Amino acid sequence: MEKLVIEGGRPLSGTIRIQGAKNAALPILAACIMAEGTHRIQNVPDLLDIHVMLNILRSLGCQAELVDGTVTIDTAPMHSAHIPEHLMRQMRSSIFLMGPLLARFGEVHVYQPGGCAIGERKINLHLLGLEALGAEVQEQGNQIVCRSGGLIGNDIVLDFPSVGATENIMMAAARADGITMIHNAAREPEIQDLQNFLNAMGAEIYGAGTDTITVKGVKRLQPVTYSVIPDRIVTGTIMIAAAVTRGSVTLENTNPSHLTSAIHALRRAGVQITIDGDIMNVSCHTRPKAVERIVTSPHPAFPTDLQSQIMVLLSLADGLSIIKETIFEGRFKHVDELARMGADIRVDQTNAYIRGVPRLYGATVEATDLRAGAALVLAGLAARGITVVEQIHHIDRGYDRIEEMLGRLGANISRIDTAANAPVWGGGAADKLVSEA
Repeated sequence: MEKLVIEGGRPLSGTIRIQGAKNAALPILAACIMAEGTHRIQNVPDLLDIHVMLNILRSLGCQAELVDGTVTIDTAPMHSAHIPEHLMRQMRSSIFLMGPLLARFGEVHVYQPGGCAIGERKINLHLLGLEALGAEVQEQGNQIVCRSGGLIGNDIVLDFPSVGATENIMMAAARADGITMIHNAAREPEIQDLQNFLNAMGAEIYGAGTDTITVKGVKRLQPVTYSVIPDRIVTGTIMIAAAVTRGSVTLENTNPSHLTSAIHALRRAGVQITIDGDIMNVSCHTRPKAVERIVTSPHPAFPTDLQSQIMVLLSLADGLSIIKETIFEGRFKHVDELARMGADIRVDQTNAYIRGVPRLYGATVEATDLRAGAALVLAGLAARGITVVEQIHHIDRGYDRIEEMLGRLGANISRIDTAANAPVWGGGAADKLVSEA
């Protein structure tokens, strides 16, 4: 088991290029199976979730490899529509394969997906959407089987603008007979990227980025070469890292239009942000200001995936801030860990009341999920002393070697193999921890 060791107190500085978006790459990789042949997907981050997806695709018969940010995948040899249970339980995003497999083979066998324990995330909207396209859904124990003699376009109204359900329905409808209209669709940038990818393959899809998406089914799609958009959550995480350390960082390969709400919230907190095309400079040389209220909601509102990170910034702000979480009921698990570091936060159901403190202090904390883990790393960067973050496999699901990324900006952060008690990468904070022990 590995952990991160951080010696805080160093302002971050320098320039960093943002990785490709995990949440865009995963459905795009799933969609590749809808067109037989060899695809090349560029700007793909080297993450645990990406490797799980590639292993799933290989289990279905595809040939797939990730080299230097490019996935090459040959879908022609596919021979199975049965996703192994042990792989599905490693990653929730494996559910994205339902629509593509149903479209290509007319059936799919899956299990309840795994992922971060941040609250209830039912897949009923996925299943209802596929049923509306003509699929027959059966639950056989813990297995879900979907079959169709031919998908047919339909009008579908989502009860909630679910990103995953919107994407699954889009992919299935792309090869259905007729026109599908998805109402109350999710509007996230990753959905727009999936639309662009599918259209590059020959699909006819319009309206991604609005609440109504129209899909005109086509008979055949072609393999393509495509580049994934930058990761807006990694971008936001690095922006907040610069702010909590009172540093100055330049971020390249960003899309500021994907982060309008987050940029607004950071500016309210006193963070200086300048934008020049796909380049942003972020700095904060004084104590941040409290923000009266931040509410997480579906895009284009403030993203739930940045809630825990901005809470770290507000825990150091001057005054009382309030964050209301409306997406996942289990998204405040990082609060107890931040309290170990001296944060003053009170949670009342879906609201977190953050009274800023002058400083945080190093402690041993545990990453309970992907974004909570990122937040604890940011807290460690800002804290006085040594912070040890455990269970970092969660962090590896969304950040490509976060210690190397932050280390290039001057952070004193190391990854340690707890079995050997030796650095896997870097030194510095890890060496100090070992010497103190």
